[in-house]
Amino acid sequence: MSKKRKQQFTVEPDESLADCLERMKTEGYRPVRRMEKPVFKENGSKTPVISHQQIVFEGILEENEQ
Repeated sequence: MSKKRKQQFTVEPDESLADCLERMKTEGYRPVRRMEKPVFKENGSKTPVISHQQIVFEGILEENEQ
């Protein structure tokens, strides 16, 4: 079974950026893009408020892994 050419990796709450990048490397991907997505939550007045930023790396499969 072949791996997907592109895959997204989300930095988990208890994980550092370096840990996520290392996880990508062990799975055979290299980072090509970093995205930050806001995570919203509702406050008492039903208005969305930004809770935190979610960091997502997009990785492509290394040439020797294909």
